[in-house]
Amino acid sequence: MDKKLRNRILVFLLLAGIVAYLLVRISGRQPVAKISATTPVRRNIVASISSNGKVEPIAPVAVRAQLDTFVTKVHIVEGQNVKKGQLLLELNVKDAASQLAAAKARLLRAEDDLRVAKAGGRSDEAARINGDLAKARAERDRLQRNHDSLTRLLTQGAATKDELAANDLSLEKMHAEVNKLAAAKKEFDRQANLDESRSSLAVQQAQSEVAALQDKVQQGRIPASIDGTLYAMPVHEGDFVKVGDLLAEMADLHKVRVRAFIDEPEMGALEPDEPVKITWDALPNRVWEGKTEIIPKQVVARGLRNVGELLCSVRNDKLELLPNTNVNVRINLKERLNVLSVTRGAVETENSQRYVFVVQDGVGQSRLERRLIQVGIADATNYEVVSGLREGEVVAIPGDVELHDGMSVRVVNMASSNLKEAKDASL
Repeated sequence: MDKKLRNRILVFLLLAGIVAYLLVRISGRQPVAKISATTPVRRNIVASISSNGKVEPIAPVAVRAQLDTFVTKVHIVEGQNVKKGQLLLELNVKDAASQLAAAKARLLRAEDDLRVAKAGGRSDEAARINGDLAKARAERDRLQRNHDSLTRLLTQGAATKDELAANDLSLEKMHAEVNKLAAAKKEFDRQANLDESRSSLAVQQAQSEVAALQDKVQQGRIPASIDGTLYAMPVHEGDFVKVGDLLAEMADLHKVRVRAFIDEPEMGALEPDEPVKITWDALPNRVWEGKTEIIPKQVVARGLRNVGELLCSVRNDKLELLPNTNVNVRINLKERLNVLSVTRGAVETENSQRYVFVVQDGVGQSRLERRLIQVGIADATNYEVVSGLREGEVVAIPGDVELHDGMSVRVVNMASSNLKEAKDASL
């Protein structure tokens, strides 16, 4: 083999060795993960609960039918503001008015019977009984005096035994007549007392009947009992209504109540007097403000949800919120102004501890540092950072690649942190 060929072979082998070494080095290198990242910024954070609710009047007044009858006249329309005493509607009360006239006549008769009973019975009957008894007593007393006189005369021989016997027989009969008439008077008086009790009861019953019928007749004209808004009137002219049927509902709607349905996991954060904001899809540009009042004490099933029913008072000065409408409820629980915050997506949890992966050595091929942080309140997208992070540090956002401490990464995308919003919040 000539020298030139041998040199070529040696050069070729050397180049092949270098290439093989480079290939081995390249094949053993770990790939660098490409990640997105963000930076903590200062902003205002409001911890809130959002849910749905229903508008209710605080002190509703319901008007119900007191008799079975027809609606003859409706004077107002649903949604109209009314004043106390203003006539709402009229009912047909002709039957009740006829019954009232008959009941008043029965009351007059019962009152007359009571006056007679209190006077001791009917005057002519009482006079006859008292007169007969008085005459019998007078005759008895006369015969008794004759008996005494005849007894004296008999001892003197001026009267006979037959005369005395005839007088005594008449006296005995008169004693029996007096006893009979006295018993009759006693029975008459007893009956008069019974008649007084019965007549008094009859008067009371008649008075109750008259009062009830007068109330029914008065129910024929139904006025508003308060100043407010008539928000429900389910009846119309000519409708037949039964006792207990709803005729109208009204309330003062300047201040209403919203029954908010709070999911069970969020109930623990509720407290009284927290600010509440109400929105209604029918008026998307309007916001009503209120506060929480009565915190739910139990959980109830509502469809597929388990909720607590939170009661909130809401100002409704323009009377735009109507009872039974469905609204959106936002309860602002806590607020922090100009605090350091980090996006929720960058924060992970393990054993009740929260941590992030901080990108060390800047933006480029870098390494991750697993760091524990302490967070405060949170809104829908951000956590308040209490400790563990500094403003301006770069924090990895977990994605398709599982992150771990010391991992080599390359930041290819800095997630928007809404820096303008953060600057505005710090002003």
